Amino acid sequence: MKRGLLIVGHGSHLNPNSSAPVYEQAARVRARGAFDEVRVGFWKEEPSLARSLDAFEASDVTVVPLFISTGYFTEQVIPRELRLSGRVSRVDGRTVRYTEAIGAHPRLADVIVERALEAGASHEDALAVLGHGTPKNPNSERNVYRQSEYVAARKTFREVVTVFMDQEPNMREVLQLTRAPKVVIVPLFVADGWHVDETIPDELALDGACTRRDGRELRYARAVGTHPSIADVILAAAEEASQW
Repeated sequence: MKRGLLIVGHGSHLNPNSSAPVYEQAARVRARGAFDEVRVGFWKEEPSLARSLDAFEASDVTVVPLFISTGYFTEQVIPRELRLSGRVSRVDGRTVRYTEAIGAHPRLADVIVERALEAGASHEDALAVLGHGTPKNPNSERNVYRQSEYVAARKTFREVVTVFMDQEPNMREVLQLTRAPKVVIVPLFVADGWHVDETIPDELALDGACTRRDGRELRYARAVGTHPSIADVILAAAEEASQW
């Protein structure tokens, strides 16, 4: 029996670079050889999510959403477009397994730690896990807090706090929320895009990767979703689904 893997991203009609991490992670997963077919599908660009299963020869396909938040897209849009009825569905003669968003997986905490260490974090420093957040959907914050808890449980850093771009606790309060002389901010976003490259640095008045302010140091990491180890998270989620 052939096994397939479909990695789903949001995509964008306005920013073609938003889909780049999805293609890159798909290439990394494909190179591991764990699945006979690895494809991608998008809500806002081609290949279209609604037709993404049609290209598979595999009779058993696992769908992994490359999203941080569990919410509208993962709970309504993707299941509707793929005609899924639950975690395991029969669609046009195929078995289709549907995992949670990668933002919910415990292995993602390892990637957050890696990003922090790459940015210069040490055991004596504070880590701020930065999510998008929105006052419109309380569920959007759930996985950000969950990942902060996973990271804190590892006891790799002196402090671990959760901050958001568009809700409280706001990222502008990161120095008030921490005590360590050095604070490393890790953006829990899928792509290095407008928010990660422009909005966040501008609102925090960052001077690049390292900023000194009031006798303390702020370090800013790259987006979690572009890290090569995200491929490991995708594979872990997919392999767990194969046991259903």
